[in-house]
Amino acid sequence: MSKGVLVDVTRCVGCGSCAVACKLYNGLEWKAGTPILSGKAALAAETWTDVERHVVEHEAGTAWRFVKTQCFHCLDPACASACFVSAFKRTPEGPVVYNEDICVGCRYCMLACPFQIPKYEWDRQFPRVRKCQMCFSRIEEGQVPACVAACPTEAIKFGKRSELLEEAHRRIKADPSKYIDHVYGGTEVGGTSWLYISDVPFKDLGFRTDVTHRGVPQYTWDVLKWTPHIAIGWTAVLTALYVYTKRRSENEDDH
Repeated sequence: MSKGVLVDVTRCVGCGSCAVACKLYNGLEWKAGTPILSGKAALAAETWTDVERHVVEHEAGTAWRFVKTQCFHCLDPACASACFVSAFKRTPEGPVVYNEDICVGCRYCMLACPFQIPKYEWDRQFPRVRKCQMCFSRIEEGQVPACVAACPTEAIKFGKRSELLEEAHRRIKADPSKYIDHVYGGTEVGGTSWLYISDVPFKDLGFRTDVTHRGVPQYTWDVLKWTPHIAIGWTAVLTALYVYTKRRSENEDDH
């Protein structure tokens, strides 16, 4: 039963409660000078949730919009596909979680992620890759993620992904003058567990709008599926060259 979170940008007031709750629940260090709100994405090894601040042009004029950012928890996560030791995996409940005990630090996950979410502990002797875990332990206990529980305006809602997707489209249909007709995360990179609706274009809020609508690992498989055939073919070519060279050498020795 895949879970998800619906973020309604129109309801976010930028209070930063979600970012504080994330820090407290996950025991993340709050470094001096770390802002609660940022003008751009400020995710880091010790910051798994951030609230971005954007100035946008709205029909009523210039306005502020606040966007909660964190791991999108893709339905077909590229980080998990790239990790050859399975340190990253998507759970049936939806969260894409990380097992630091088996991670070898290759950082392929960081290269694979289309949203550049995973961060590395560059300043630690034994570094880990860090990102939002969607409070998986809380979900297992039947609770909602800490950030959702802390939101005072219900800008973020936790539930079954399929039902949240239906609700997102229902809100848009009920008030088309308020929302743009798009649910971000519905199909981006094959779909994500975090869904967004907004009253301004997502490109104006810093979202990547140039991403594929297929899961990134599917493109990898389109290439990798030919690897066995290429290996077999190349082996046959090398074998043929070896046999030809050997026979030629034997004929030269006979003469």
